Amino acid sequence: MFKRETFNELRRVRVTALCGSLIGVFAGWGHIDSSPLGNQPSWTGNHVVPIALPEGDNVVPVALAEMDWELRRGHLPMELNEAVESWVLRLTGDRRSVFEYALSRAGLYSDMIRTKIRERGMPAEMLYLALIESDFHTDARSRALASGMWQFMEPTARLYGLRIDAYVDQRYDPVRATDDALDHLSDLYQQYGSWYLAAAAYNVGAMRVTDALLRYTDGHKGDDSLFWEISDHLPSETANYVPKLLAVTYLARSAERYGFEVTPADPYQYDFVWSPGGVDLGEVAHSLGITAEQMYDLNPEFIRNTTPPGEIYALRIPVGMASQVVAALASQNPGTRLADD
Repeated sequence: MFKRETFNELRRVRVTALCGSLIGVFAGWGHIDSSPLGNQPSWTGNHVVPIALPEGDNVVPVALAEMDWELRRGHLPMELNEAVESWVLRLTGDRRSVFEYALSRAGLYSDMIRTKIRERGMPAEMLYLALIESDFHTDARSRALASGMWQFMEPTARLYGLRIDAYVDQRYDPVRATDDALDHLSDLYQQYGSWYLAAAAYNVGAMRVTDALLRYTDGHKGDDSLFWEISDHLPSETANYVPKLLAVTYLARSAERYGFEVTPADPYQYDFVWSPGGVDLGEVAHSLGITAEQMYDLNPEFIRNTTPPGEIYALRIPVGMASQVVAALASQNPGTRLADD
C-alpha cells in the first residue's frame, strides 16, 4: 500500500496542475481552440482579445462552463486507487528495468510529441501512451497486427490518411504517426468528453466503449469517473490501460525519487532531401560514411529500405548532410533534379 505521504503528493500534483491551469487561463498562456459552447476569447501572448459574452445572469455560468471544459481538456486528472497502485508496484518491481529503459528511450521523441500535444491543447500526459503502446519503438508490431510507435491497426491508420502499401507504411513514421495518433485521441475526447474514456477507446475501439457506456451508465459521457464504472466490462488490457497510464505518469514525474536511472536518448533530429524513387537507403548510408541502420532508423516507414519507385519522396538524412546526399543521389540518377529545400 502507498504511504499517506505518497497519496498526499498525488493530491498536491493534481492541485498544482489545476492552479497552473487557472494561471494559464488568466495570464493568456497557450492557445484555446474550439469550444463546444460556441464563441470564446482568443488568447495570444499576454493579452486576451475580447469577444461578445452572453448578457445578464448567463455570463458567469457560461464562463465557468467554458473554463471547466478547457481545464479538463488540458490536464489529465491524477487518481489513486488499487488498480493504479498495482501498476506502480509492478513498474517499480519486476518490470523496473524495462520501464527504466523505456523512460530513457523517451528522449528520442518526447520533444517532438510534446510540441504536437501543446499545439492541440491536449494533456501533456498523453505522451506516455506511446510508452505504454510500444516503449517508443517505431518498429513495434503486435500479435493483432497493430504497428508502429502508436500501434495503429490498418483500418484506423487508413481512416486518418496514413499510407500503407508495398513500399511505405507510415504507421512506422514517428512524425506522421504521432500527428494522426494525437488527432485520433482528440477526436475520441470530442466524442466522450473524458480523457480516461478517450484513452480506453484508443486501446479497444470506440464501439466497445460506447456499448459499455450504454449498457452500464445509461449512455452517460463527459466524466472520467465513468471509466471506473465500466472497466470491469471491458477487456482486461483496456481495464488496465488507464491505471497504467496514471502509474507511468506519476513515476515518470518522480523517477529520481524512486531511484530510476534515466539517461535520455539523443532526440530524433534530421534534415531531408527530395529523393527519386528506387533509392537504396544502404547505398545512401555508404556514400555518407554512416551505417545503414542509421538511415533505416531515420526512415522506418520505408519497409523495403528503398524509396518508393516512380515518385519523388522526402528522405530523412542526418543533420548537416543535405548537400552530400544531393550530390550522391545526382550521381546515381543523372538528369534527375533534386532539392534539399
